[in-house]
Amino acid sequence: MHDFEFKAGELCCENVKVSSIAERVGTPFYLYSYKTLTDHFLKIQKAFDKLNPIICFAMKSNGNLSVIKSLVDLGAGIDIVSIGELGKALLAGADPKKIVFASVGKTEEEISFAIETGILLFNVESEPELMEINRIAIKMGKKVQAALRINPDVPAPTHEYTNTGSLKKKFGIDLRTTRHIFKAQKKYSHVKINGVHVHIGSQITSGAPFVGAIKKVIVFIEELRAEGIKLEYLDIGGGLGIIYKDENPQTAQAYADKVVPLLEKTGLKIIMEPGRFIVGNAGIFVTKVLYIKDNGVKKFVIVDGGMNDLIRPMLYDAYHEIVPVIQNSSVKQKFDVVGPICESGDFFAHDRLLSKVDKGDLLAVMSAGAYGYVMASNYNVRPRVPEVMVKGNKFKIIKERESFKDLMRGEKIAKW
Repeated sequence: MHDFEFKAGELCCENVKVSSIAERVGTPFYLYSYKTLTDHFLKIQKAFDKLNPIICFAMKSNGNLSVIKSLVDLGAGIDIVSIGELGKALLAGADPKKIVFASVGKTEEEISFAIETGILLFNVESEPELMEINRIAIKMGKKVQAALRINPDVPAPTHEYTNTGSLKKKFGIDLRTTRHIFKAQKKYSHVKINGVHVHIGSQITSGAPFVGAIKKVIVFIEELRAEGIKLEYLDIGGGLGIIYKDENPQTAQAYADKVVPLLEKTGLKIIMEPGRFIVGNAGIFVTKVLYIKDNGVKKFVIVDGGMNDLIRPMLYDAYHEIVPVIQNSSVKQKFDVVGPICESGDFFAHDRLLSKVDKGDLLAVMSAGAYGYVMASNYNVRPRVPEVMVKGNKFKIIKERESFKDLMRGEKIAKW
């Protein structure tokens, strides 16, 4: 995270002081580094250069238009999971032939719009979904491409809620059913089933689970070929982990070194879906201290940001490093860092050693670029915060703070 660093005791994003941005936009807010964002994409691009894969940024991790546009300009495709994400991808100028559509619950409206748009392919999560895509394609008089998402039933060392490669989870199709679908693909007159997709989870820091899943899928692909079934695409998903605390995640190059030799032998066009790896450490969440509270049992730092802004600590018990934006004390005390929401789950950290802070001080919640703003809500009638991007010595507000009027749009008092 070299683009968020302290200079003369002040946290800077590239060449801009975080405190100066706070003065302009108020708190709380999300802040992204253009350099970190693009550097991480280029690292994956370089590591997998030999395969020339389609690198589809997982928009579910961060859906800001400027973030997406920055990556699209470097050649990124987009991995989408909803009609809204598809709309945003198109607004950002994404090439439809570099868009893949996942999601276990695609609606008729979503499938129709994706077919009309001419996306590269659907990542199909079930046989009933495949039947629905075929029905709609027939109605529209279009032929579409699809990859079957295989659930390899392999363990992934990650949080239970982000583990997607087990048959106890809702994602993907078991190998037996997948084989049955391929053998019966003549049933699907308007769907060219020419790919397989595997995604075992998120925030996975070691290579072994990926290698295990890919090897299992490759054996399956070879079995299909032996039965005369031809494929064009292999989508290996995403899931690469980042450093939040003391993790030692593999680099893009280390990951590539493990899997490129395996993937190369398939002769298939490779698709990747990184999200967190690209944007996670490219963003922080900035919040202001409102009060210091000591109830005799615990000390609390109460800030103006809440779980509605950044839900990961409450939802996943996720760790985010928290640092004062201006370093003015080496004395450390143990605090719970909490927000103003009326929930005991409204916290950013428990029993965290922090430098002495006072009312009005700014805190930076680090590594907040992925699954931050995209998971924000208006709980307690709180407006969603602004998003800001820095490039070099300039910063731009890339999403305005919501107003009360924004929150009330479309809401009415029933006339009875």
